[in-house]
Amino acid sequence: MSRPTPTHVSLDDWIAHEATAFSIDSPDAFNAAVDKMIESLGDSVELLGFGEALHGDEDILMIRNRLFQRLVEAHGYSAIAIESSFPRARAVNEYVAGRGPASYEAVQDTGFSHGFGRLKANRELVEWIRAYNADPSHSLKIRFYGFDSPTEMTGTDSPRQVLHFVLDYLASIDSNRGKDRCERIGSLIGQDSDWENPAAMMDPTKSIGLSPAATALRVETEDLISELHVRRPELVAKSDTSRYLEAVQYATVARQLLNYHATLARTSGKPGERIVDGLGIRDFIMADNLAYMVSRERGRGKVLAFAHNSHLQRGKAQWQLGTDLLIWWPAGAHLNDIFGQRYAVVGSAVGVSDANGIGRPEAGTLEACLTAVPGPARFIPTHSGQGLSTSEIKDLPTRSGSSKNPTYFPLTPQSFTDFDWLAVLD
Repeated sequence: MSRPTPTHVSLDDWIAHEATAFSIDSPDAFNAAVDKMIESLGDSVELLGFGEALHGDEDILMIRNRLFQRLVEAHGYSAIAIESSFPRARAVNEYVAGRGPASYEAVQDTGFSHGFGRLKANRELVEWIRAYNADPSHSLKIRFYGFDSPTEMTGTDSPRQVLHFVLDYLASIDSNRGKDRCERIGSLIGQDSDWENPAAMMDPTKSIGLSPAATALRVETEDLISELHVRRPELVAKSDTSRYLEAVQYATVARQLLNYHATLARTSGKPGERIVDGLGIRDFIMADNLAYMVSRERGRGKVLAFAHNSHLQRGKAQWQLGTDLLIWWPAGAHLNDIFGQRYAVVGSAVGVSDANGIGRPEAGTLEACLTAVPGPARFIPTHSGQGLSTSEIKDLPTRSGSSKNPTYFPLTPQSFTDFDWLAVLD
C-alpha cells in the first residue's frame, strides 16, 4: 500500500523528521530500523541492492552483514550476491553448503575476485552463512553468489574457466560431442596470460580480443550457446533444470566476456570510448547475472545484492579518469528496467574516514546535513526527492573526495533518484 510523500519546509527539516538513527552495537534498535525500511519498500521487492560508498571500508561491510542477517531471519531472504567474480563464487557457495573445503582459507583467494576474500567482514559473512546452513532447524539453506563479471578494473580473466564449466556439463551428458568441442575451444583459447594482460585496459594493442583465434572463439561460443538452446529438452531430461540453466548462464557470461575483450582491442573511436563500452558491458553482465540469481531463488526467497553505489544506482554512473569523464549505464539502471518495483536500492555514505583520507564534509553538502542529526548511523528515505524544493536539491554542493581511496564517490543531487534509502555513517 503506497503512502503519501511527506512535505517538508527544508532539507534539514526532512532529515530531522525522517532519519532513523541506529548502531550495530544495539541489535534491537538496528533490527527495528531495518524492519521500518523494509516495510516501507513493500512486499513486491525481490531484489534489494545495498551499495557501498567506497571499497574496503569494514564499517559498511559490517552493516551489510547485520542487514543480511536480519533479512534472512525476518524478511524471507535466501541469498546474498556480492560484487565478486561470478564463476569464482561457486567455490564459496560450496563451502557455505558444507560440501566444499573444510576451511575458509581454502576459498578466500580462489572464491573471490578483487582480493575481497581477505576482508575480515567478508569472512564473518561467509562463516555466518555456513553456521546458519549447518543448523538442522533451518530447512531453507542460504546461498552465496558473486555477480560481477570475471574482470578487474585493470584487467580481465581468460574465458577458459567459464567455457570449461559449460563444456564439462555437456561432456557429463554427451562425452564424445563434449570432447570434440573441448579440443576446438581449448586450441583457440591459447595462453591465459595473453587474455589477462593488465596493460590491455589502457592500450588496445596489448589486447588479443580481436585476434583471429579470439574471433573464431566467439563463433564457437555462439555455436555452443545455440546447441544448449536447441538441445534443451534432452539436456534437462538428462541432468535437471537447475544444472541446465546454470550452464546456459555460464555460456552467456562467456559470450559477454569475449565481447569485453573485443572491445578492449578496438583501436578506432574517440579516446576513452572503448573504456566506456567496456564498463557498460561489465555492468550489463552484472545485471544479467543478478536477474538469473533472482529467477533461481524465486520460490525460495529474495536476494540481497551488495556492490559499490555506482553499480547499483538507477541513474547513469560516471568516473573521472584523467581528463576523460566516463559515463555509462550501470547495473542498477538495467535492473530498474527489468524489475521495476521489484527492485529497490539503498545507497550508503560516510561522514569522516581518516583511514580512507576522507575529511569532515564541507558545510552545506548533503553528507554534512545528514551527519548533523544523531547517529552514529542512520537510515533515511529519499522519496525520490519529492516533498523537497527542487532548487534546494539542485543547488547542493558536492563535498570533496578522498585523498587515499579512489573508489570513494560522494553523494550528489542525483542520489535522491538513484536510491530509495540512504544509510549514512558518521
